[in-house]
Amino acid sequence: MPSLFKIPITRLSGVGPKKQKLFEKLKIHSIGDLIRFYPRTYEDWSEPYTIENAPDNTPCCVCARIDRAYPPAHIRGGMTLLKVGVCDEENYMTITFFNQQYVYDKLRDGGEFLFYGIVKRSGGHYEMTAPAVSDIGDACIHPIYQQTAGLTTKQIEAAVKQAIKMLPEKINDPLPQDIMNKYGLCPLDKALYSIHFPESLDEVERARRRFAFEEMLVLQLGLARLKGGSRKETACMKITRDYTEEFFSLLPFEPTGAQKRAVSQCIGDMTENVYPMNRLIQGDVGSGKTAVAAAVCYSAVKNGMQCAFMAPTEILAKQHFDSLSYLFEGMKINAALLTGSVTAAKKRLIYESLENGETDIVIGTHALISDNVKFRSLGLVITDEQHRFGVAQRAALISKGESPHIMVMSATPIPRTLALMIFGDLDLSVLDEMPPGRQKIDTYLIDSGKRFRAYGFLKKQIDNGNQCYIVCPLVEDNESDLKSAQEYIKLLAGTPLAGCRTALLHGKMKAKDKNEIMESFVSGKTDVLVSTTVIEVGVNVPNATIMMIENAERFGLSQLHQLRGRVGRGKDRSYCILVSDKQSDNTRQRLSVMCHTNNGFKIADEDLKLRGPGDFFGSRQHGLPELKIASMSDMDILESTQEAARRILDEDPGLELRKNRGLDFETKRLFDKAGGEQLQ
Repeated sequence: MPSLFKIPITRLSGVGPKKQKLFEKLKIHSIGDLIRFYPRTYEDWSEPYTIENAPDNTPCCVCARIDRAYPPAHIRGGMTLLKVGVCDEENYMTITFFNQQYVYDKLRDGGEFLFYGIVKRSGGHYEMTAPAVSDIGDACIHPIYQQTAGLTTKQIEAAVKQAIKMLPEKINDPLPQDIMNKYGLCPLDKALYSIHFPESLDEVERARRRFAFEEMLVLQLGLARLKGGSRKETACMKITRDYTEEFFSLLPFEPTGAQKRAVSQCIGDMTENVYPMNRLIQGDVGSGKTAVAAAVCYSAVKNGMQCAFMAPTEILAKQHFDSLSYLFEGMKINAALLTGSVTAAKKRLIYESLENGETDIVIGTHALISDNVKFRSLGLVITDEQHRFGVAQRAALISKGESPHIMVMSATPIPRTLALMIFGDLDLSVLDEMPPGRQKIDTYLIDSGKRFRAYGFLKKQIDNGNQCYIVCPLVEDNESDLKSAQEYIKLLAGTPLAGCRTALLHGKMKAKDKNEIMESFVSGKTDVLVSTTVIEVGVNVPNATIMMIENAERFGLSQLHQLRGRVGRGKDRSYCILVSDKQSDNTRQRLSVMCHTNNGFKIADEDLKLRGPGDFFGSRQHGLPELKIASMSDMDILESTQEAARRILDEDPGLELRKNRGLDFETKRLFDKAGGEQLQ
């Protein structure tokens, strides 16, 4: 089988240089690529319906014989209308084609044919418009492939038929027999024929499951090997004494069990391992990630390390600095804040104190990667909301130490198995408990008819000394009915919020302007902040008690949950109001999830079922190789392949055993095509 990946697609009959370029647009370069180019769906022609029994509004195959070919008619736009009458033993149907003279010519000679399309009923009359037509001998399940201009699904199917014949009599299956037996998977040769030319839709599902399992297993193995390869033994700084209990005893509150567990895992990484810690701390909004970071920093500093904490924005960096300063109060830990707005004179003092080791922890933005920043003994690097930083920026900070330990914090709840995939190069700690006293946020779904009443509710909150967010999906007006943030703020003049202090915040503003607007809101000088999703991550405003989200159906559940997490941070009861006029069952089902739970991990599970994994990351490239047939929402396959990968690597870490050579080849091929790190 592997040799077919070295045979060019031009080896097939009818595939010359021109068609080769079309196949390459579909990332098909070799015979092997073509054989592994799976259909995106299928048309079931295997059991044709009678005209009368054809289902309503559903594409299906009907078998009928030609009764009459009507004379062609020319209609507006230079089009030719072609009609034929067909019948079976019971009923008559009219079929219409447009500009398809070649089909008409084939049918007008009479005979029996298969027609694939939608049968429409009007009284006792049946009609079909522009169906696909095939000979009676083609009563089978037809694969439908992704296409590109100039290359049809039928041409791809014909090429696949040729390619399948080139398979050797005995195919080397990359899956070991014991894995196939344990998880009930069909062998490769059977799966290949079934995925392209199945005899039943049940066969398709068995083949799809086998290939999804194989693809996910190969991905798991590749990520595990990348993770292992990136963790070579280095002379990293280690913790020789754990000061966690001392730190916790000095806190004015009792940490949750999840916080204690996460800190213990981090300290274990920094004590026992022969390579630096590389750990993701994942928690819901308000789950106490900063306290975990503070506890780990405390032990690190007590063991002679300096710590660097990088946040994506100045206001978030300042918030972390304030939180850590509060937690470290009276503990003899020297912390500094380094951002772009710090004066030149103060920066020089911070640079000097970092280089001579007087400053234990520095919290900052991209200013931390300045050439002027030098550490005496950088041992721990923490990044908040890792996806907001580029690879080069993270690497620049890490390079300021000798193989420092790395902690990444994320406030986007992701189902555990998915997080292990996406962040495959990181160990994972999950904060799945909320600290006592965290406010539950009451969430309501309304339509635009109740918006004016909602404004009255916001005004009442403001009169009581609180503040409110209003979030819109767009920044500028366009032709859609979505609320534009810029236009929206003008409309508030005619509402109960008319006399309130309002401000507009969006991502297209300069960083300086955004910081000034947020500072004004944080300090209580603004009552209502009309914003786009730029406020999704970060800022803590305990006085904000209402989050109103317009066109809520435009957001994924995880994003809505992140937005909602901006309120409920103080002592007062807080609310989230979702505004949507969309009445579809799917939309109401999604948004009702928000009204019934505040648990980010439950919401993330629902999001994964309803929208797939992309919603957790937006358009961001998460660096995984492209999956052809598996889906991250196949949670049972995800979990099974994680278990299988562990078993395989426990027995054969280098995939060197004879039975694992196919997996070794497929793993390298998948990651080579992704253009990522090379697997050894």
